[in-house]
Amino acid sequence: MNKTSKYISLFLALFLTLSGCEQATTTEQVATEQQAQSDTTTTTEAPKNERIKTIVFFGNSLTAGYGLEPDQAFPALIQERIDSLGLPYKAVNAGLSGETSAGGKSRIDWLLKQPIDVFVLELGANDGLRGIDPASTYDNLGTIIDKVREKNPDAEIILAGMQMPPSMGQRYTQEFQEVFTRLANDKNVALIPFLLEGVAGDRALNQGDGIHPTVEGQRILADNVWSVLEPILVAKRAS
Repeated sequence: MNKTSKYISLFLALFLTLSGCEQATTTEQVATEQQAQSDTTTTTEAPKNERIKTIVFFGNSLTAGYGLEPDQAFPALIQERIDSLGLPYKAVNAGLSGETSAGGKSRIDWLLKQPIDVFVLELGANDGLRGIDPASTYDNLGTIIDKVREKNPDAEIILAGMQMPPSMGQRYTQEFQEVFTRLANDKNVALIPFLLEGVAGDRALNQGDGIHPTVEGQRILADNVWSVLEPILVAKRAS
């Protein structure tokens, strides 16, 4: 199967399963909000006088680890790497299945009641599946970034890039992808070029619905995130 065919297959699976994700939103939001107020895993005890800093992963079902155990989602895998290096950070999984950029913009305020040191923004995929105007997605994600910075001026922000399959049309696909590169430049935030790099379209790395990564797929997502996150954590600790 060539790359284009793989992406078309992925899109069809996404379209067919999107409504199912939305039906799970209410119950998952309750569980997610409870989880977001606690550590994803037990963090390494920080040296004396060193404050444990908070990393918030704010996204949709990809962040939430839909269909998997909480400790199999990439934020928990990131916490394992943090602990292994003895870095003073705790990871908070604030992923919500079915979330759009507009939903995230409405939901972000309650999260900002706690201090945030690093903010990983993973939203937009569900916008693309609905064919929402990329300009609207840009504005919503930009507002989320602005709100985080207003409350946490020193926070490091990472934006997870997303892409749509060619079946969405060349113009839309290009405009959608540019949302993330433009935001990264305009808002001066770090960019993960494509969160699903190495996973999208690969049946072996996705669950039966063709959209949500398997345990191994989540490990690859963790690799993609870690390549951008690790240097930031190390530099932030040294500063």
